[in-house]
Amino acid sequence: MSKQIKVLICGTGFAGQGHGEAFRNVGAELVGIVGRTESVVKEVAKDMDIPYAGTDWQQALIDCQPDVVSIATPGGAHVEPIKQAIEFGCHIFSDKPLTACGESAKELYELAKAKGIKTAFASSFRYMPEIMHAKKLVAEGVIGEPLEVECISHFNLERDIPFGWSHRKEDGGGRLNNNFTHMMSIVTSVIGEKILSIMGEVRDDLGKAPIVEGVHNFKTRRDFIPKDITDPSLKWGESNVEWSYNVMAKLESEFAKQPVSVMFKHGGLHPRFNEDHLAFYGSKGAIYIKGHYGAGPLYLYGENKEWIETQLPFEIAADVPDIKGDTERNWQYLIRELVKDIKGESVPPYQTFREGALYQQLIDVIRTSDTWIDVSKL
Repeated sequence: MSKQIKVLICGTGFAGQGHGEAFRNVGAELVGIVGRTESVVKEVAKDMDIPYAGTDWQQALIDCQPDVVSIATPGGAHVEPIKQAIEFGCHIFSDKPLTACGESAKELYELAKAKGIKTAFASSFRYMPEIMHAKKLVAEGVIGEPLEVECISHFNLERDIPFGWSHRKEDGGGRLNNNFTHMMSIVTSVIGEKILSIMGEVRDDLGKAPIVEGVHNFKTRRDFIPKDITDPSLKWGESNVEWSYNVMAKLESEFAKQPVSVMFKHGGLHPRFNEDHLAFYGSKGAIYIKGHYGAGPLYLYGENKEWIETQLPFEIAADVPDIKGDTERNWQYLIRELVKDIKGESVPPYQTFREGALYQQLIDVIRTSDTWIDVSKL
């Protein structure tokens, strides 16, 4: 495909606008954008200089005839737009989660596979530069055989963030959908993509959140926290999904004789005492990366028995898109790979609906996990 790729965006918030800019930055043409509210979608289309603005997705597919669609709405609203796009034969870039449950996510994967279209699933923090650095070090055997991985994150999110899709399981909310998907993608990119077993527990530490009108952009929702949270006129919505989780997994790795153990610890509402981090422990050394998504710096522990800060290799640094914001930069990295693939260029494997469906099925397992053994009588 040599002509300029035409892209239609579904969603007008932070993700929709971010996806759109990323596609433009890799040379694609934005032909339209669709949203729920006519006034909002028209305003965003004007601000982004997108020629078509609409509220009817099916009609937009007919009118715009896109090569690619970008799905940037909450996960609970993905199924029908993606099915319609598949029917039109469009390639698809979807933000996470793919859907609100494993069954529907698997259905979308199988439909897309049968149609022969390209898909990309935006669990894209595996493209953080220091994560790619860790992947290189593990593959080179610098830490020996990988033995275990430790993923620690505490977000301390404001409890009074306005009620919305992130508070509801059926809308694709919860920290498994919106944190664990990135963490699993990071670990599998470094250790190996084959997930052998998993178990875990989840907890809703929140309970409720204030209902506030006018929130259209996920990234600016903090600006809408009520000034007086005790105001008796406030209405409240009930959370029905997890804000914290503890998960254990085992991964197969071509670099290890035995399965690699992985611990994921996430407290969505807990105060952070020290840095969030990722650590990869091996038979000869270890890698420690500061930041919950591996922002860096990266430290290497080896034969000298000291933690040494290690510089990012030139070839990795040179390949990173020059974009401000980790989320936006990682979107562009993945979108760049998808667009190259659509054009018939050779690219390394990237996250597709296969991983989107797999992760959603894993989340279903974790949420219903019942592996506790009663030892109270011992």
